Amino acid sequence: MNAELIAQLTAELAASDEPLRVSRSGRITGPAGADAHDAAYAADAEAYALLALVPGTSVEQRAGILLRLLGASRTGMSAQTRRTVERVTRVLVLGLPAHTVGTVLLALRHRRANHKHVTRAALRLLTEHAEAATFVRTHRRMAVSIVEHALGKATARGVARALRTGEVVADVRRSFLRFVSDPALATQRLLEVYAEARVDEVAVGVQRLDLDLDGERPAVVTATNRGDLAATLVHRFRGGDSADLDAAQERYLAAAAAAVPRFPGRLALVIDRSASMDGYGEREWAVRSQVAALELVLRQRSAELVTVYTPGSGTDLAGGVVAALRERPDLVAVVSDGYENTYPGDLARVAATLPRLGVRTGVVFCTATFSHSDDLTLRRPAPGLPRRAFWHEADFASLVLWMLFQTEAADAAEWQRTALRERLSIVEGGAG
Repeated sequence: MNAELIAQLTAELAASDEPLRVSRSGRITGPAGADAHDAAYAADAEAYALLALVPGTSVEQRAGILLRLLGASRTGMSAQTRRTVERVTRVLVLGLPAHTVGTVLLALRHRRANHKHVTRAALRLLTEHAEAATFVRTHRRMAVSIVEHALGKATARGVARALRTGEVVADVRRSFLRFVSDPALATQRLLEVYAEARVDEVAVGVQRLDLDLDGERPAVVTATNRGDLAATLVHRFRGGDSADLDAAQERYLAAAAAAVPRFPGRLALVIDRSASMDGYGEREWAVRSQVAALELVLRQRSAELVTVYTPGSGTDLAGGVVAALRERPDLVAVVSDGYENTYPGDLARVAATLPRLGVRTGVVFCTATFSHSDDLTLRRPAPGLPRRAFWHEADFASLVLWMLFQTEAADAAEWQRTALRERLSIVEGGAG
């Protein structure tokens, strides 16, 4: 998959598009950009599947990816590609809303996609999804259609009848139970699909997977509940200094860095050291501590890290970018609260001029905020630059993964693939 196609797809992934729908007549409508998705799948099925794990990808786009992964034959795939596609399919089935997965499977029924991996996905939805019981109760007709497509109408009804009556039929295992991990629960769920009976609301053993790895965030944000590493640094900025703080910082740094993908190239950070970064009142040191935490993590997770600090108490971000580019990095990341109080507009002018000078190095803007609800209207000094905000330590992994998709380094595609494979393993760890 070439860099241009990857860039096009990643730009579309976060778009909240038209949801996947299947009309009674069988007409299927969904997110735009089908041609690009088809081309990407044909070029590199593994890389395409992994794009479903890019942070912030919309439910609609993930549903479209799942539709392609389930609708295509896997004949001829390498063992590694097949395994990755199977793993991504599983986390999408367990991580997307049950009704969304049901709609994907209904679309496959109308397309007559009769693959064994479709059968497994259908039964996984009905037996392993955290919302399975509610889905069967509220969308019984859809559930019946899905089961009968997965197993065959006559087979599904015959298996249900045999399970209901206790009749011993060899086809029950061959046609049904061999596809499921929990035969008892699968038996119960199939009987519920065909019976107008109460659906058991007992949890099925897994939580709905967190595909974006957002984790829990505090309802009320303070300077010291935005991650353990940042909280420790707040205490340091307030004057704290002890062996206990040293030990805590090392411990929290190791934990924070473990969740962040590696940046294998040369990364240049332009860090805003202006007075506005200090904050005041209840927010004092919150933003500066989070930026300092990010820098510490990147020192551990970057092959080469160059840091340029803005001079004095002002915000000369443009000068910092020019200085960073002299280091010939693979990417320049400006980390600031977004208030450009020295030479306002200068960063935007420099950013617009660089391509005309033949500079191909990517420059991105990372906005450090106090919380997810900060108003950024007046905090966009270079609207033309790719921009992403962060406020919690748990944002670091998504932020660095996003950086990997902003560089035009020769090995960027492989860096992205490696990071997404690691992310897949972390998402899978949320099951059970």
